[in-house]
Amino acid sequence: MGVFLIWYSLQSVPLSTIIDYWNKADKSWILLGVFLGLLSHLSRAYRWLFMLEPLGYKVKFSNSLMAVFATYLINYTIPRAGEVARASILTNYEGVTFEKGFGTIVAERVADLIIMLIIITITLFLEFDFIFQFFSERFNPFKIIISLLITLFLVVFLIYYIKKSTSKIALKIKKFTIGLIEGVLSIFKMKKKWAFIFHTFFIWGMYVAMFYATSQAIPELQNIPFGAILIGFISASFSIAATNGGIGSYPVAVFAAFSIFSITKDPSFAFGWIMWASQTAMIIVFGGLSLILLPILNKKK
Repeated sequence: MGVFLIWYSLQSVPLSTIIDYWNKADKSWILLGVFLGLLSHLSRAYRWLFMLEPLGYKVKFSNSLMAVFATYLINYTIPRAGEVARASILTNYEGVTFEKGFGTIVAERVADLIIMLIIITITLFLEFDFIFQFFSERFNPFKIIISLLITLFLVVFLIYYIKKSTSKIALKIKKFTIGLIEGVLSIFKMKKKWAFIFHTFFIWGMYVAMFYATSQAIPELQNIPFGAILIGFISASFSIAATNGGIGSYPVAVFAAFSIFSITKDPSFAFGWIMWASQTAMIIVFGGLSLILLPILNKKK
């Protein structure tokens, strides 16, 4: 999928054009975007400590930070494998039970989903006509409802089967689920709930800010409405789940969102590639260093 989207993107806008936009771009805005992205990752690593504390674990911030960067880097290889690796890192170097560590990551994702829904709601009020047109052209509401009902039925059936079964596999799943739930519920046991909430909003504020800051590096995008920034950000965020780290899909998603506002494809694709490439470069550097330094800084473990 990612390879096809890269091909589609470069067919729409030649690589030479993207390079021209890169050469003309204001690099100070790009560096600011990278810095804001770095702040969001630092905040995410610090926020994680609040969730691990009520479970009885005092984790080093350095290990939490390196685990976060390793997560993003590994997700470029196998989708969602980074979350598993992140919990495994704390199991290896901090003695955190995998089920509980993974449960806190799931709880994080729930909190992040809530913030994303808030951003979508705000955007819906600001740009209802554009959003309605965007989704109505791409999704069939009837198919979505049927898919949700089928998924709900399968989940309920699976839960009932595991609850009643006494097989070894079912018992292992039960044990894993109990640890997972304990990790998720840690969000309600935190002593620093308000700090957790602050960091959650801060993380997503930095996400939006880095998207906006990087867009200002392209002269043609400096006067686009903020509604376009929000819709572009939402579309690009979902694209990261579509392919490994948004490879190929990120610039396509940005163009799809910006095209609603009649923004031409050349600067849209160019911005998408510059935005994705600058953040990816940061992840490769810090993620790579994290994987190298983790065993070195934790020799005793």
